[in-house]
Amino acid sequence: MSGFNEYEDYDALGLAELVKTGEVSAEDLVEEAIARVERVNPELNAMVHSMYVQARAMAKEPGDGPFAGVPFVLKDLLVTVPGVPTQSGSRFYRGWVPDAPTELYRRQRAAGLIPICKANTPEFGLMPVTEPAAFGATSTPWKLGHTSGGSSGGSAALVAARAVPMAHGGDGGGSIRIPASCCGLFGLKPTRGRTPAGPDASEHWNGFAMEHGLSLSVRDSAALLDATRGFERGAAYSIEAPGRPLLEEVGADVGKLRVAVHTEPAMPGSVHVDCIDAVEETVALLEELGHQVERVSPGHHPMELAQSFLTIVCANTAIDVEEAQALVGRKAKFEDFEPETWLLALIGGAMSASDLERSVRALQAESRRLAELYADYDVLLTPTLGKPPIRHGELRATGAEALVQKLAARAKLGRLIEKTGALEQAAGRAYDFIPFTPVANFTGQPSMSVPLHWNAEGLPIGSMFTARFGDEAVLFRLAAQLEEARPWRDKRPPVISTPS
Repeated sequence: MSGFNEYEDYDALGLAELVKTGEVSAEDLVEEAIARVERVNPELNAMVHSMYVQARAMAKEPGDGPFAGVPFVLKDLLVTVPGVPTQSGSRFYRGWVPDAPTELYRRQRAAGLIPICKANTPEFGLMPVTEPAAFGATSTPWKLGHTSGGSSGGSAALVAARAVPMAHGGDGGGSIRIPASCCGLFGLKPTRGRTPAGPDASEHWNGFAMEHGLSLSVRDSAALLDATRGFERGAAYSIEAPGRPLLEEVGADVGKLRVAVHTEPAMPGSVHVDCIDAVEETVALLEELGHQVERVSPGHHPMELAQSFLTIVCANTAIDVEEAQALVGRKAKFEDFEPETWLLALIGGAMSASDLERSVRALQAESRRLAELYADYDVLLTPTLGKPPIRHGELRATGAEALVQKLAARAKLGRLIEKTGALEQAAGRAYDFIPFTPVANFTGQPSMSVPLHWNAEGLPIGSMFTARFGDEAVLFRLAAQLEEARPWRDKRPPVISTPS
């Protein structure tokens, strides 16, 4: 087959059906996806490692899973493929090649997905923008020079540019929902424990981080979760399975939902008028569809939440660096990492056990309080982000602040930099961009960003819905209704992989 211009008109399930009926071959789809990645990657900088040889071999025997023969992209973090580098956005990991697959990858392959490349991610997935020093910044295809979000920014950019219909992502502080908002995609973070973290980990970031995907259609996300969810031996959590396949929720009767809504940031920060406008537009749509929408005040204590969340991130980063040294087989030094990563690890290593446990208990207490506050609501609606996609570099320290960070990190003055407040200043810039998404990570609830609004500059603005623990079903029912009422598939960005 020479070219397949209709490729981008199909979602992943649609492409799988074409393979199943013999209208196209898996090999045709893989070649089309490779050509499209090559077409847009010079502008987007989304791919960090090609898997073309492996993908072409897999396409010869695509299997019979629900996505048999469908091209896919893997985020270059957490998921491992034997013989394929996993570099986690870090210079320290450059060239490291795992010898065993993660359980999630096994399930993705059993579903028939064919990964064609690894996608860019910030170092260790720490930043809400994808700008690793090791690989450079990834742009949203809606406006070059503006972020695709993080940490699943490379995955999101390639889906939005129509190079692949769906891609892998992970979400520890919003890292699926943030890039979904920045790239005009559907992105759902599953309930804690819904997808596997093993076999080498029982959980990520104290259970905050869950892996799933970013997609153009709601039904692809539901079918992917059906294919990858389920208990794993040795997992830290076991949750009740959905009452029926989640794909069956797509198009099912939604009923009249009781929706809580607010635009008050949970973390320290402000909210751009475009993000508020997106919520107000969504409220009007929900009411038009017959849902009951009620304004609420969440009563968050932003600074306390931010400090507790940051403490847990610091502790995990310290251990991530330790584990990296063991895997790579050499001792890490300052030059191996970005200053912010090194500082987080230094501070995490200097913390006491009581520092960590105090923060864990604080976030658990907030999770219990919020569960009671929203007990009578089916979903909560907030902005996904505090701002539209920001320009590259806006979250980076500059001038004297950058110098202080670098000097303190090099001299291993973790506690000193903690006392000066410089790290809080840097974290504050990040929280100002993502003042809403981390909440569902520490509560463990399922949460999704839905692309229902584009601002005057043509940039996508997501609306975020969060449901009760374990209730992805209501999110998929609602998302499908919103997708039908305000379709987003026909909105195409300026940077797109369509052959000219």
